[in-house]
Amino acid sequence: MNELMYLAPEIVVVATGLIILLAGVFLSPQSKNVLGYLATLGIIAALVLTVKSFGLLTMEGFSVEARIFSETLSIDALSQFFKLIFLAVALIVSLASIKYTENSDHTEEFYTLMLFATFGMMVVSSANDLIVLFCAFELASLATYALAGYEKKNARSLEGAMKYFVIGSVSAALMLFGISFVYGATGTTSITEIAANSALLTQNPIGLVAIVLLIAGFGFKMALVPFHMWAPDTYQGSPSVVSALLAAGSKKMGFVAAFRIFIIALVALQPDWQLAFTILAVATMTFGNIVAVSQTSVKRMLAYSSLAQAGYIAMAFAVMTPVALAGGILYALAHAFMKAGAFIAAAVVVWMVTSEKTGNLDIPDHLDSFRGLGKRMPLAALCMMIFVFALAGIPPTAGFMAKFVLFSSTIEAGMTWLAVVAILNSALSLFYYARLVKYMYFMPPEGKKVSMPFPYTAALLVAAAGVLVMGIWPEPFVELAMKAAMVLV
Repeated sequence: MNELMYLAPEIVVVATGLIILLAGVFLSPQSKNVLGYLATLGIIAALVLTVKSFGLLTMEGFSVEARIFSETLSIDALSQFFKLIFLAVALIVSLASIKYTENSDHTEEFYTLMLFATFGMMVVSSANDLIVLFCAFELASLATYALAGYEKKNARSLEGAMKYFVIGSVSAALMLFGISFVYGATGTTSITEIAANSALLTQNPIGLVAIVLLIAGFGFKMALVPFHMWAPDTYQGSPSVVSALLAAGSKKMGFVAAFRIFIIALVALQPDWQLAFTILAVATMTFGNIVAVSQTSVKRMLAYSSLAQAGYIAMAFAVMTPVALAGGILYALAHAFMKAGAFIAAAVVVWMVTSEKTGNLDIPDHLDSFRGLGKRMPLAALCMMIFVFALAGIPPTAGFMAKFVLFSSTIEAGMTWLAVVAILNSALSLFYYARLVKYMYFMPPEGKKVSMPFPYTAALLVAAAGVLVMGIWPEPFVELAMKAAMVLV
């Protein structure tokens, strides 16, 4: 029973998903609108339980943790920090989806899949065994494959979902292949025991093969170049609320799993994977920013921008000091608020264009749809401006604070060249973010003022609050990120 208490947030999320699925059978499409509020309540309850458990774990020091279910799950500062990220993203997506799923016949399926995806991400963050980690990974992935193709009559949505499914399946195979090599060399799937026996991997060429396969498998999940091919089409084609879940939540699942596997389990092979991640980080941030400049679809621009942000987080693997790891973990939280909020703001514009049936209905998120948004929907434009400036790293936002910690730690570690590349990339990203702000505030509106639905308003305000609070009052978040990083060190 005590072990189950550690999993109280996960149990609440799964129970909420099952209740919504069963309730949906007996409700009419109009009555199903209440399910969104029920999902939001369940996520808030799980969030409260996670915050409470985080406090218990970290109040005594850095090393307090619990190993449960034959040490296959580790409840520690790292797992709880990433659970906060996943639940915060789920809360923002759940709020926005109340409007998106309004009067839909499939509301219960949408929320059940979203909650099960969140549950899978939460288990990945705690996984201390490669088999548990892989199963949780696939639970989250299968749910998001279905969500990406939720709009069955939208060709772009189906194309994006198919690419996501096919490439995701390949990445799962590569990951499983890598795991099998690690098991073959060490005789265990426990991350703790692999770390103790990791010298066996250095004495055997199989260790290098495992590293290549695992980097490829996780590279797909983290959308690192050249494993990013699915991301732009999937983010653009998926419903905007699902794009928010994928970019802000699902991608972080890849990072927390990679943190545990590479930094804890495969520590003996650090020189090999550290070089690989350095190259991937530079390639990803540079490619993402350069291609984002030429995009006219805002969701596609945000997708390439998301690649660049993944490149920044991957710098933590390249630098590997405690402060750099804390910076990467802090950036994951900041990116969750910034990117989820930006995609929800795009969802608001897509809703406006499709409900008015004017403008570019083939690409409702086209830059032209954002013309004069500052006058048409002032709050949506203001929030979008906060998110894109945060993504560019302008103070006083979460993006600035996370970049400051990460980039300064890179310079302190003697990798000044890597910090310079990252800073130049941030400067380049300001061009396409500023262009979007120009469209919203300095171009004449093409239509009358529109009142924004309450669910979208609530979701944007939660995301904007996260971005600004982290930027203005960063100390508690930096402290929590440091405690999470100490689990790795």
